[in-house]
Amino acid sequence: MKIKNFVIISHIDHGKSTLADRLLEITNTIKKDKMKPQYLDSMDLEREKGITIKMTPVRMDYKGLVLNLIDTPGHIDFNYEVSRSLAAVDGAILLVDATKGIQAQTITNLDLAKKEGLTIIPVLNKIDSPQARIDEVKKEIKDMLDFKEEDLLFISAKTGENVHGLLEKVIEKVPEAERDLEKPLRALIFDSKYDSFLGIVAYIRIIDGSIKQGDKISFINSKEQGSVKEIGVFKPGMVAVQELKSGEIGYVATGVKDPEKIRIGDTIVLTGNENNTKPLEGYKDPEPKIFVSLYPKAQDDFELLKVALSKLKLNDSALFFEQQNFHVFGRGFLCGFLGSLHTEITMERLKREFGLELVISSPQVLFKARDVKEKEVLIYNPVNWSDNFKKFSEPWAEVKIIIGVLYLGRVFDFLNELEGKHVDSYPFGENRYFIIYEMPLREIIGKFYENLLNITQGFASLTFKEIGYRDADLVKLEILINGRIEEAFSRILPQSKVNYEARRMVEKIKEVLPKQSFSVPIQGKIGGKIISRETLTATRKDVTAPLYGGDYTRKRKLLEKQKEGKKKLKEKGEIRIPPEVFLKVFGS
Repeated sequence: MKIKNFVIISHIDHGKSTLADRLLEITNTIKKDKMKPQYLDSMDLEREKGITIKMTPVRMDYKGLVLNLIDTPGHIDFNYEVSRSLAAVDGAILLVDATKGIQAQTITNLDLAKKEGLTIIPVLNKIDSPQARIDEVKKEIKDMLDFKEEDLLFISAKTGENVHGLLEKVIEKVPEAERDLEKPLRALIFDSKYDSFLGIVAYIRIIDGSIKQGDKISFINSKEQGSVKEIGVFKPGMVAVQELKSGEIGYVATGVKDPEKIRIGDTIVLTGNENNTKPLEGYKDPEPKIFVSLYPKAQDDFELLKVALSKLKLNDSALFFEQQNFHVFGRGFLCGFLGSLHTEITMERLKREFGLELVISSPQVLFKARDVKEKEVLIYNPVNWSDNFKKFSEPWAEVKIIIGVLYLGRVFDFLNELEGKHVDSYPFGENRYFIIYEMPLREIIGKFYENLLNITQGFASLTFKEIGYRDADLVKLEILINGRIEEAFSRILPQSKVNYEARRMVEKIKEVLPKQSFSVPIQGKIGGKIISRETLTATRKDVTAPLYGGDYTRKRKLLEKQKEGKKKLKEKGEIRIPPEVFLKVFGS
């Protein structure tokens, strides 16, 4: 049995899922009358947003061959999904949209595939579109990606034009999976999920040997042991088989119930062979780029949130979380993500899949500082701040942007307003421009991409990678409400932006905080200095309303009594801040 393992990679929305649909039809893996668009995108969120979030493997039996395809995401926030899938295969279809041309993530994904030493098949998609710029994009692929014209295939995943030819090219070019059935079992876990009946299900590529139902297995890195409850392949649903052999991709129900005991990138061996089998080179856990604090609106849901995060981490090893407490919210978690979309998708999954209502803080990058003893300290939360810190640094990123030349002036005006440094820029293709910038990561994690798309009317793409830490002048902004520091509002900011942010924060809090029976000062402070202030006026009851006619002295006494009562209330008053206030402030 010959096995070919390959992936489809591209920039977001270049047609990966549609191409996967056509391959499923051609190989008769899915009958035409059962086919639906984006068949492999099984999550509702994927269908609603029109993007692939999770890699999805599928086995196609075709002309006596086994073809294992992994469909991958295209958005930069899910780049780790791509890198994991590339380690499990031997070839890649690189898809480029003929209407849009090369985009930033096209280049990044190609670099990842080259690093893994994969055989790469360049493909130009959407050639049927009236907006297709075939000759122009063909030249871009030759010039920027360094492919020969004769290696390039032209298809329409939508109509199926020349997809048969592409499949034949995959069979011809992608190397056959190496197979050694005589060696002891070694299998690489490239993904996993939690199943309520089977427990933890590991997605695996068998490197050496074979695995059968009932085998006792061990996980070399985690030192955990399990028993094979079920093994199978993806057709694309899980279909049980009796045995998986070297070269195959499939799944194993591990018998392990605790989500924290199985790690993506671990090596599975038969129990007893732990010391005699060399572990596979797994994956280095990605470092989170941004951090947010996460609390259940109802504290009774804390344990549910803990379980939910553990289950999500099974198939999202880029997710980081650790417990933390705030007096305002109670128990919650500090969570780390790869980007804004990764954060958004995770929050939505927690809501939909587990029914959780959450309070979420504003995003924060990972800063570094040195204390008085010159020890390096990581600051991923304002709570970690200390007045003993000095010599701050922050992460910087190299940003690659592709835009239409028509928007060049506006984009440079936008970039010049940010902290950063122009590295290079040059035209390519027809009427397109490539820009390389270096800037602090904190400038990217907010609405950077959204603003870039607005400026270019949607005609922009970007990718970025961290390039290390650089010196930064940082301060901690604290917000006081009625003289009391509300730590949940604290931010770590560059000195150059703290005055603007302090004014913005107190104005927003004044706008959304419910009025009290006494006036409430809202202040922004750095160190011992107040740098912004707003006052929330008190609700006022007309105590003189029951009076009528005559005596002004009596009215004045009632007003003075009311004023004195408000003063006492203010002195001992504790402001209870509803969770929705935090949601409105953090979301602004």
